[in-house]
Amino acid sequence: MTNAWIRQFHPAPEADTRLVCFPHAGGSATFYFPVSQALFPQVDVLAVQYPGRQDRMNEPCVDDIHTMADRITEELLPWADRPMTLFGHSMGATIAFEVARRLEARGIVPLGLFASGRRAPSRHRDEQLHLRDDAGLISELQRLSGTDAQVLADEAILRMILPAVRNDYRAVETYRCQPGPPLNCPVNVLTADDDPLVDLADARAWAQHTVAPFRIRVFTGGHFFVSAHTESVVREITRHIDAMTVQR
Repeated sequence: MTNAWIRQFHPAPEADTRLVCFPHAGGSATFYFPVSQALFPQVDVLAVQYPGRQDRMNEPCVDDIHTMADRITEELLPWADRPMTLFGHSMGATIAFEVARRLEARGIVPLGLFASGRRAPSRHRDEQLHLRDDAGLISELQRLSGTDAQVLADEAILRMILPAVRNDYRAVETYRCQPGPPLNCPVNVLTADDDPLVDLADARAWAQHTVAPFRIRVFTGGHFFVSAHTESVVREITRHIDAMTVQR
């Protein structure tokens, strides 16, 4: 049942629930391979693959968060036969939030939303990194330490990934949270104590976007703290899914 939008690295047909993972700006589905591996076979992990990268390199990128969420929601509907939890990092958290809104509008309430490394949708900032030249974008990637140093040093690879990076920055920087009801699912926020993009107030503001329980956990590290704390992040996910499954 996998398609261009959905990757399933470790199919778990016997699992009771699913976890849907949304990559960061410039990122791809493979970012979540370690999470999929760690949760197998207890959770069936799906990773979203945006157009314009890896095996979708020749497809045009989507530079609007709302359009992206519309498309992904449609692709996820066939997978809604089991309860699903959504996990997004950075830009992926915003897309996951918009997908959760659309699923709930169809009567599908996720088990929960994990928003990692991203300020709340209501906390807009006027940013224009997508208008920088290539050197400026590379400098930002280096500052966030989210791209392998070998990739940043390889000009050919950089030329391939920069269009997707620029596109995604445009998408997230032009995003505006439209008025709508808060989510009915719990929201779990993961943030870091040294993230240059998200301060604690930004992270706590996610509480405004749900009428269900809200939880925040602060990790050590920078914007890509999840890569250094994979085991702890997986425990957070497992804890939440187990607790929600018992309640159902």
